[in-house]
Amino acid sequence: MFGFSLVSGELTPKSPNCSLSITTMPTPGVYTDGTVLDVRERARKLDLSGTRGNESQYYPITNPNACLNSDLFLLTIVFSSPSNHTQRNAVRATWANQTRVQSFAVRTLFFLGLSPSTATQETVMTESGRHGDMVQGYVNDSPHGQAEREVLALRWVVAFCPVARFVLITEDSVFVNLPALGGYLLGLRRHPEDLYLGRVMHKDTPDRDPSSILTVYILLCPNRYLPDYCARTASVLSQDVVRKVYVASAGVRAALPADVFVGLCAWKAGVVPTHSARFSGEKHIHYNDCCYRYLFNTPGMGSEELGTVWADLGQEDGGCSLLETYYGLVACKALTYLDKLSFFNSKGQED
Repeated sequence: MFGFSLVSGELTPKSPNCSLSITTMPTPGVYTDGTVLDVRERARKLDLSGTRGNESQYYPITNPNACLNSDLFLLTIVFSSPSNHTQRNAVRATWANQTRVQSFAVRTLFFLGLSPSTATQETVMTESGRHGDMVQGYVNDSPHGQAEREVLALRWVVAFCPVARFVLITEDSVFVNLPALGGYLLGLRRHPEDLYLGRVMHKDTPDRDPSSILTVYILLCPNRYLPDYCARTASVLSQDVVRKVYVASAGVRAALPADVFVGLCAWKAGVVPTHSARFSGEKHIHYNDCCYRYLFNTPGMGSEELGTVWADLGQEDGGCSLLETYYGLVACKALTYLDKLSFFNSKGQED
C-alpha cells in the first residue's frame, strides 16, 4: 500500500479508512454523514488558481493554456502510456478530431505518466510541442500508479480547466462517440450536479489477495462489496464531482485500479454513480455502424481499427432510423457474444 495527498499540495502518508455511512436522496441530495458534508464543503471552496505558477513540480508537461475557451462544454482526458504515440495519433485522426458538438466546444487532451526511458521522454516532449494536446504528471507509468495518476489528472482539471462543464475520462484504446455522448449531456438539466456517469459496476468484490499489486485491503474497505463505480474505459464527471473526488482522494490510500479508486472517492463525497447501458464497459463491441452511432464508447480498438471505423462513421450520408438502430444493437450483441465464444474456444485448443 502507499499513500499520497495532493489536496494540500504535499505528498503525505495517511491511514486508510472506508467505514463511511452515507444517506442520499434524489436531487437535491440530503447528507447526514459529517465526513461527506466536510468533503463537499471543502470541494465547494477549493481554489487552485493561485498555485498555477508552481504546478511544474507535479507536471513536467503542464499545458496551462489548453482550456482558454471559457465556453468549454466537454473536456476529454485520455490516459495513455508514453510509448503509445501510434495509438495517440490514431485517436487524434479519428474521434478526437472534433472541436464542436452541436455548436458546443469540446477539447481532448492526453494525460501521461513518466517513462523510465530518456529517449521515450524526449520523444514525448517533441510530440507535445507539435500537437499541444498533452499533459504529463510526475507519476510512474505502471499499474501501481493508477490512483496517483488519476489524482494528478483531476488536480490539473481543477487548476487549469475549471470552466469545463463535464469531464470525460477514458483511455487511448477506446473509441468515443462524442456526438452521441455530447447530445445526451446537452439533454440533461441546464446545470446538473453530482453527475458520475458510466457503466456502473455493482456488487463487485474487493481483491484481498496480499500478493496482488492492486489489492483492496480490509482496512480500506471492510464491506463485502465495493461501492458502485463506473467502468474504467469511459466515465463522465460534472465539474463539481471532479472537485469532490479530488478532495475525497485525500482519504483514500491504496494502489487501486483507477476506476475503483474514483468510485471510492465518489462514495466518500456522497456521489452516486448513474448507469447508462450506452457505455460498453470492458467489452469490445463488434462493429456495426448503427450500433456504434448509438453507443457512447467501445474499448479494445487498435489504431488500424479506429481508422477503419472512423472512415465509415464519418460518411455524411450516415444515419440510422430507430428500427435500424434496434437491429444494429441486436447484431452487435450477437456478434460480440460469438467473438467471445470463439476466443475462449481458441484458448481451450491452445491449452
